[in-house]
Amino acid sequence: MPHTPPPPSNRSRARSMRKRMTDAELKLWNEVRAHRLMGLGFRRQFPIGSYVVDFACPPKRLIVEIDGSQHGEDENARRDAVRTRFLEQDGWTVLRVWNYDVLRDIDGVCMHIVTMAGLAAPRLPGGRPSPEGEGNRESHP
Repeated sequence: MPHTPPPPSNRSRARSMRKRMTDAELKLWNEVRAHRLMGLGFRRQFPIGSYVVDFACPPKRLIVEIDGSQHGEDENARRDAVRTRFLEQDGWTVLRVWNYDVLRDIDGVCMHIVTMAGLAAPRLPGGRPSPEGEGNRESHP
């Protein structure tokens, strides 16, 4: 698999970001630390190339990005698409979830992550779309 090493400045930026996680990031991190993701080992604020991703599971090449409502704005959505394309070309699968969903339905988010990692069968449709899902982008403050 290809790998893009992070520049040294990204390592220090990632370290700094770990100290100021959002409420949604902290909630998901607590789930990871409590081993509620079927043993998946995630790194938080993980540098990859010129980016720092919210959560990465290197053995599964899975990234989880927790997006606030600003990611629903057109310019930010374009930047996210460029970032996602880079990460996918580097061999990663990128899963984007809304802050709102992490805060309101952490069990559903965890199940979605486990499913994306190939450790559970997909759930029946009916949940909210991810930020990159089809249709209009919903945003929650």
